[in-house]
Amino acid sequence: MPLHPNIDPELAEGLEQAFLPPVDLARMSPRDLPGVRGRMRASFTAMPPAAVPGVEIEDRTVPGPDGDPDVRVRVYRPAGRGGPLPVLYWMHGGGMVLGMVEMDDAVLSRYVRDVGCVVVSVEYRLAPEHPHPAPVEDCYAGLMWTVKNAGELGVDPDRVAVGGSSAGGGLAAGTVLLARDRGGPSVSFQFLLSPMLDDRNETPSSREFDEAVMWSRGENIFGWTALLGEAVGTAAVPAYAAPARAADLSGLPPCYIDVGELEVFRDECADYAQRLARAGVSTEFHLFPGAFHGFDALLPDAGVSVRAVAGRVAALRRALTGRG
Repeated sequence: MPLHPNIDPELAEGLEQAFLPPVDLARMSPRDLPGVRGRMRASFTAMPPAAVPGVEIEDRTVPGPDGDPDVRVRVYRPAGRGGPLPVLYWMHGGGMVLGMVEMDDAVLSRYVRDVGCVVVSVEYRLAPEHPHPAPVEDCYAGLMWTVKNAGELGVDPDRVAVGGSSAGGGLAAGTVLLARDRGGPSVSFQFLLSPMLDDRNETPSSREFDEAVMWSRGENIFGWTALLGEAVGTAAVPAYAAPARAADLSGLPPCYIDVGELEVFRDECADYAQRLARAGVSTEFHLFPGAFHGFDALLPDAGVSVRAVAGRVAALRRALTGRG
């Protein structure tokens, strides 16, 4: 695949040696997903949790939505630190159809170390076996448990950030909308990394990347269709599934959003950031030039990746601790 002419030169050089995941959802059937998930889980469970020194990891099972199965969460905390500490409640990526908490062990452990917070990561049910509203309701149930059990977890219920990456970023935004509209837990900060926000696939960037290093237009359509079925792209889709559809963004907590220049989500993320700001929500937005979806995970040593991670840590630290 030819690289985009605007790609960051260091990322382009790194791609020559990078291992690209051999999964292209645009060319797959939903019948293929169980096998892909099984191979992914086997590769992660064969390895110990990728924690950094001084970070403790514990798995818990918490009550799911009413009448639904329990939900697994993974709790990361700084060893030996007394509370109450701020908490980041996190949702993993995977296009709504893949992913598990283990895949974010390393990045979340670094947030614990560098921010001085607890992280609770939720393993929500995946589409198409569990379409909307199952994934976002699992995420909301885990948030409710986190705040309800703040004392046991050693966290401060008044310093709760909700965040995620890619599909997890979209679920994080939907979870925050649910919390606002249901009068649920008080969320102090949104932390949305390349969030998957709009099922309509009508923005210029959503049409531009039929081919992409990571997450093409076809893969995006696959993920949204798995989540929403025949409703995808229609007026029947609620904002809790596709937050870009929310008519009212007022009353939401401050937000950090970032996205790469060369990805499907670019325009929907920029638009969401602008709409938040116009609704009176304090919003920080970063567009990383020459960067594709997942650039920092694939090539963490590239300069743009280092800058992105440093900016995210700084934003979290400011929001949760008041330190820059």
